Amino acid sequence: MYIEAVPNRNSPPAVLLRETFRQNGKIHKRTLCNLSHWPIAHVEGLRGVLKGGTVIPTGQDAFTVIRSLPHGHVAAALGIARKIGLDIVLGPDANRCRDLVLAMLIGRILDPVSKLAAARALSPATASSSLGEALGLGDVDDDELYAGLDWLLTRQPAIEAILAKRHLTNGSLVLYDVSSSYMQGRCCPLAKRGYSRDGKKGTLQIVYGLLCAPDGCPVAIEVFDGNTADPTTLAPQIEKLKQRFHLDHVVLVGDRGMITQARITEDIKAAGLDWITALRAPAIKDLLNSGALQLTLFDQRDMASITAPDFPGERLIVCRNPELAAERGRKRDELLAATEKDLARIKAAVGRQRDPLRGTAAIALAVGAVINNHKMKKHFDLAITDTAFGFTRKTAAIAAEAASDGIYVVRTNLAEATLGDADTVRSYKSLALVERAFRCIKTVDLHVRPVYHWLAERVRAHVFLCMLAYYLEWHMRQKLAPMLFDDTHKEAAEAQRRSAVAPAQRSKTAVKKQTTGLTEDGLPVHSFRSLLADLASLARNTITTAITPLYPMTVLTRPTPIQQKAFDLLGIRM
Repeated sequence: MYIEAVPNRNSPPAVLLRETFRQNGKIHKRTLCNLSHWPIAHVEGLRGVLKGGTVIPTGQDAFTVIRSLPHGHVAAALGIARKIGLDIVLGPDANRCRDLVLAMLIGRILDPVSKLAAARALSPATASSSLGEALGLGDVDDDELYAGLDWLLTRQPAIEAILAKRHLTNGSLVLYDVSSSYMQGRCCPLAKRGYSRDGKKGTLQIVYGLLCAPDGCPVAIEVFDGNTADPTTLAPQIEKLKQRFHLDHVVLVGDRGMITQARITEDIKAAGLDWITALRAPAIKDLLNSGALQLTLFDQRDMASITAPDFPGERLIVCRNPELAAERGRKRDELLAATEKDLARIKAAVGRQRDPLRGTAAIALAVGAVINNHKMKKHFDLAITDTAFGFTRKTAAIAAEAASDGIYVVRTNLAEATLGDADTVRSYKSLALVERAFRCIKTVDLHVRPVYHWLAERVRAHVFLCMLAYYLEWHMRQKLAPMLFDDTHKEAAEAQRRSAVAPAQRSKTAVKKQTTGLTEDGLPVHSFRSLLADLASLARNTITTAITPLYPMTVLTRPTPIQQKAFDLLGIRM
């Protein structure tokens, strides 16, 4: 039997239920029923049954969604990891430890949690995304993740060597800086009390140094004891560049507290490397006092190259930033006024008639609390006796310091013919890319801190895992930049910049994105985190039908225009 639509001149076609039969060797057909009055949906349903379909009983759903998991952000991160070959860098295929490490570093980007929570998020019964299913991990427990961390640490030298080969070459810049993160517990041998960059005084911490390529792409990281001074971390990095990465000559860029004179003499020169750093405030003051640095240099310009006897064979590029000078002057004036206000209160307490403050020790303690709070002791002359207290500003010292506001000196052994003054200053300022990496690793995205591991090797593996997660995030940000608030026309903005000393400017395109909240193609601008959240709404659904209840199917929801744009930029096909 079959359904046939028969034309009926100017009237709607007749819908007939017919059958064919053979008689006397010929094929004939006859009409069994006129279905012209049936709704089209009923007709099509009957047509499907006649073609071998199954009738679904009334009240039973045609489709049943067994499970729905967030998938779009997983597809984006895993797709880029495979596109840049990060999975191959980690280790060979068919290696469960490799897949667990890949899952942990992608999970660090999607939702940074503890290893126990990560195991639950990856296991099928308690999965919070499709990551475990996409990697085919099956059931995962936290002991396996710890074993994966141990395996990753043994692979760290080889992985860093591969990344260095990809992103560093002889003669290129190498950016290096250190940071610290506080620890939980008291059992880790690396955890020591030191200078806390997290603002948590008195807590145990670890220190780690990050090597980056000139564009800010992370290459290697190393963990040190929490009380390690910044300069002492430099020698292991030089050895790593020379011995492990086989780079005979690079230009090491580090801040003024990192590349000191001792490190230049004992480590950098001995290794045959070049460097770019900056002078510390006492050295700049010495230049001013000796006359090697004249403030009249900045009457009509903001940058000048000089030499000095104390720095033989080196080039000093003196810069003055008017905006920085104004900000430092404003801050100093506010601190001076606040200090004077508090000191005046103490002076009034000493001079009052009823219950005055008496005693040199008592007055000094009160004054010391004020001085320590505002850090302005160098700008005041204090007179303390048992019955009197007075203070005056050191106007000459304040004026001398104000004259050098906004001045910083970039120091290098490179000849001007090799790297010009402006490019040298830009190279030093590129350390901001390392600071951005630390912000992403520590707070914004990956949340390396607080560290709960107790074993030193596990702590090292955890920090290295977070660096690899940032490596993946860095590549994702590069491709997704048109959809983010990132500036995609930095060259145009740099061309409009009047000087390398002047503050960086955003391009007109970036300003337009920020003010309108829309991209060039009219889509909403996102931060990296909000875009991942939007991608996560694309779900991976496990579905069964009433016809095939024992055979589940995987169906993805249709991407929205924003999601499709993101996948197009990433070069991923869903």
